[in-house]
Amino acid sequence: MTHEHHVGVDLLGVLGPLAALVGLVAYGVLVRRARGRGRAWPLLRTVAWVAGCVVATAAVTGPLAAASRESWTAHMAGHLLLGMLGPLLLVLGAPVTLALRALPVRVARRLSRVLRSRPLRVLTEPFVAALLSVGGLWLLYATPLLALAHTHAVVGLLVHAHVLASGYLVTAVLVGRDPLPHRRGTSHLLVVLVLALAAHDVLAKRLYADGYAPMTMSAMEQGAQLMYYGGDAVDLTLAVLVCLRWYRVGRVPQFRRALARPRIPTGGAGLARRSPLRSRSPGLPDRARMPRHHQSELRDTT
Repeated sequence: MTHEHHVGVDLLGVLGPLAALVGLVAYGVLVRRARGRGRAWPLLRTVAWVAGCVVATAAVTGPLAAASRESWTAHMAGHLLLGMLGPLLLVLGAPVTLALRALPVRVARRLSRVLRSRPLRVLTEPFVAALLSVGGLWLLYATPLLALAHTHAVVGLLVHAHVLASGYLVTAVLVGRDPLPHRRGTSHLLVVLVLALAAHDVLAKRLYADGYAPMTMSAMEQGAQLMYYGGDAVDLTLAVLVCLRWYRVGRVPQFRRALARPRIPTGGAGLARRSPLRSRSPGLPDRARMPRHHQSELRDTT
């Protein structure tokens, strides 16, 4: 059992940094190609992508990954980095948008068709994405799956890959700026976020109260508290980003349209184009809308 456990850690410790290196190199190549075509790429997005790769790698290799075998607090810290903070930073890097800008036209069109495909439409439905992410955590911590992942290399690799992928998917659906088959409204996204937060918190409270029977690890209560409060902090950040996107998409264009509306002239030549209803003296009838015999009567009286 111990031998299999160390094999699993070594496998993840090798493939994790390798995947991060591939992601960094590919992102750098795409940025260079985009700039070569005269399309500037924001520096902050590049910084976010690099930080996301570093954070995700720190969760699966190094001192934190080694400590997570014995300490529940270290394990939950790795969970927050790999499943929540890392995906958030990667999503802020907008890799799909970068690929569409940098790839050749034919390849970019194929990628666009994939984005519009039916399976991706299903996966990017907010409720489905949240179910894959939070439901996967319930399956991991409410069943012997976590203990199995600690003793079998392939299972551990698949579990960590699912945590990262599902975390990226739900974050991209909620706050991502990459193109999606369909975008849900702000109220829909906030409802999904609140439900996902509630399910995540209930799971943390369950671990705090009952522990994890298939394994014995130290600092169980502290780890559950870290899962509870750390998850709330990341989810609060997601809620703020959802509201900011609503503000940019909804309020800012309305403000710009209001500024673009033509204003009514207040003097000069514009007075000649004013409506007769506005230009006539108060209390006098509008002659242009009166019958002719009434107009003649009015001339006689004046």
